[in-house]
This record gives sequence, structure tokens and C-alpha cells, in this order.
Amino acid sequence: MLKDFQSHILDNFPELTKNKFLLACSGGLDSVLLSYLCKESEMDFILAHCNFRLRGAASDGDEKFVKELGNRLGRPVLVTHFDTMGYVHSHRVSVQMAARELRYQWFKGLMEEHGIAYLVMAHHADDNLETFLINLSRGTGIDGLTGIPEATGQIRRPLLKYTRDTILAYAKERDLQWREDESNADTKYLRNKIRLEIVPKLKELHPTFMENFERTLGFLKETQEISENELERVREQLFQRENQYLKISVLELKILRPLHGYLYGLFKEFGFTEWQNVAELLDAMSGKSVYSTEYVLLKNRDHLILAKNTAQEKGVFEIAEGDFKIDYPIGLEGKAVSEKKDTTARIIYLDKNTLKYPLTVRKWEKGDYFYPLGMKGKKKLSKYFKDEKLDIFSKQEQWLLCSGDAIVWVIGRRVDDRFKVTESTKEILSIALL
Repeated sequence: MLKDFQSHILDNFPELTKNKFLLACSGGLDSVLLSYLCKESEMDFILAHCNFRLRGAASDGDEKFVKELGNRLGRPVLVTHFDTMGYVHSHRVSVQMAARELRYQWFKGLMEEHGIAYLVMAHHADDNLETFLINLSRGTGIDGLTGIPEATGQIRRPLLKYTRDTILAYAKERDLQWREDESNADTKYLRNKIRLEIVPKLKELHPTFMENFERTLGFLKETQEISENELERVREQLFQRENQYLKISVLELKILRPLHGYLYGLFKEFGFTEWQNVAELLDAMSGKSVYSTEYVLLKNRDHLILAKNTAQEKGVFEIAEGDFKIDYPIGLEGKAVSEKKDTTARIIYLDKNTLKYPLTVRKWEKGDYFYPLGMKGKKKLSKYFKDEKLDIFSKQEQWLLCSGDAIVWVIGRRVDDRFKVTESTKEILSIALL
């Protein structure tokens, strides 16, 4: 196995032969064997061990074992301790999720601190099968059925091609010692139940089951690549960038078949999971929206608008008298000038003596009105937005510059006639949108 492993590294992970890396070591069979293989391949690494304090003396025993392993291999060992159950209660997550989040946060910090580019994990082929079955049971798309990637970001998994049986046989042949985690025998955890009760039955179905499974994963990955190429083609055709959002034709979406498959593929990366709601949005009235954690999908006439789901600012932000420059909640710069130039959408000129300080910046509200420059009489903002054919997202994001209760500027669009520079103006204030 050592020679095969070394060839595998040179062919698929040459970066690990040239750079120091962090090797996550629990003290179990897989990570212990990986540690020996890396040492015997003359690779430069640091062992990193997490004590989750979940099994009392057994957890401390694992920590001691890994430190001794580091001494035998002549490799440094970094250890940390977690209050895992405290994290579970404070973040309301499962024990497994808490352990995952804690260790990856620690690994990331270590890599930044020590200038290490890669994290090496000891996942193997049986882990791949278990993950496949877990995702299958949860009703995943093809992404969840392509297995654990060998390389993703800074993480490398050089044991993924080897089965647990292969790893165990080689470890026994080398007379290696490792720690057994008793919790791995507890079938209340889904992964353990699959590992102990389902996987052995599957392997009984055919003597080359694991090889057949790996071949199937290869086919699925190729199918996924074909799918992604098609989805990228459709995105380039349908997703039109307009300022800070994407605009997508509803009509062109509706002719795609299979519709739900395309909707899933096109919008999954934006965090949308309620696919029936997304599909219903195509026939919904203008103004209907669907939210993910970070994005909003809005129906606006004949298009969907995809934009960041930024929290709506409800506050009022004040600007004191005098020259100013602000970056939040919107970039504005105001300064006294000696003459007026042409007013544009991005820079306006005001009669400073008509203003009441402090000026304020706020979002528009229902019932707001102003006196558009160059027009007689007032106009409701809702009517102005409609005439300007503003989409829903743009209206939601619109900021106003106000003097007292009066709107001075629909920022970036139209200034109010009451504050314009006239022949009797003595002081001129220019305000620019940054």
C-alpha cells in the first residue's frame, strides 16, 4: 500500500510533497495509518488533535495517544480542548455538527497562524459510501450523490480511494496501534447505523461492491459536469446583470424542461430550497417574493429579480451642518462651493439657507411626496417610482435625503424644486453620490 500511496500522492496531490500541511488526527485507525504513510513518504506535516471532552477519560486517553504518536513519528502535535456540549446548547445544534464546526474553525485558525496552505483528512472509500447513503436518505440532488471530493479548497483527502478493509489489513500487517472510539458503536447516530447495519449487507450483494460503487460515483461526477456545463450556458443566456442585481426573463424560464430540475440547478447556489415556492413565483403577481438566507427572488412584471437579501434599514441617519463625507448607510459627500454646475443624477446643488439641520438620510415610506425639480406641484413617491418604471427591488433600496419633514433629494434620481439654487442664493452646497 505504501508504494501505491506514494504514486497516488505524486499523481494527484503533488502539492503535499512541496508544502508543510496540517494532518487532522483523532487517534483512530484511519488517521493513524495516514500519519505513518505520510511520515514514511518523507512529507512535512503537523498533527492536529481535538479533545471534544465528550467521553471523559477516553477523550483524554486519545489526546495522550496522539501526543505519543507524534513523538514516535518525530512530528509536532497541536492539541486543543472544546466545551462541545456548551456549544451544542448555545448554538442549538447536534453534537456531530458542533464537533464539526468547532474543529474546522480551529483548523482554519491554525493554518492562518502557522502559514499552512493545506489540511489533510483521513476520509476513505467507506466514508464516501456512508455519505452517499446519508444524502440519499435525505432526498438530495446529484451534488449529494457524487461523494466526498478528494480536494476542495484547502482540504485534501488522499485516502478516499482506499476501502476500510484495505486500510485495516495494512495496519495489521504493520502491527500499528490505534484507539477505538466506543461511540462509533452507538447506532443512535445515523452514520453509525449505516456503517454497522446497512453497509455490511450491501457488501454481501456482490464481491466487488465497493469497486462498483466507485465506478458509479465516477459516472455520476461526469453526469454532474455535463449538467453544470448546461446550467452555465443557460445562466449566461438568461441572467442579465443590472446594477446590483440579476434580472431573469420569466417567459424564458417557463419553457425550460424539466422545469423544476432547471430551477434547482440555476438557483441552488443562492440558497433557495423551497422549490415549489420558486416555481409558483413564475405565475405569481408582480411583487411576490421568495427568500433564502442571503438572497431574495422577486417577481417584477415579466422578470424575476435576484438580489442580496440585505436587512432593510429602518433608522434615520443624521448629517450635521458643514462639509461632510459619509460612507454609511450610503456614500455621500457635501461641500460648500462658489458656483453651481449642472445638476445630475449623482451630484446636486442646493441653496444651503433653505436647509434645516441636521439633514437626515432614510428609506422611503408609503405616503412620501416631493416637488420634482422643474415641475409644478407635488408628486407622491409611489407615483414617481411607477412613472420611472422602477422595479420592486430598486424601490425597496431607495434612500432619501431630507431636511426636517421635507424630501430634498431622491438620492441618485431627482432633487426637490424647493431647495434649488436661484439668483437670490447666497450659499451653495453641492452633494455628490459616491
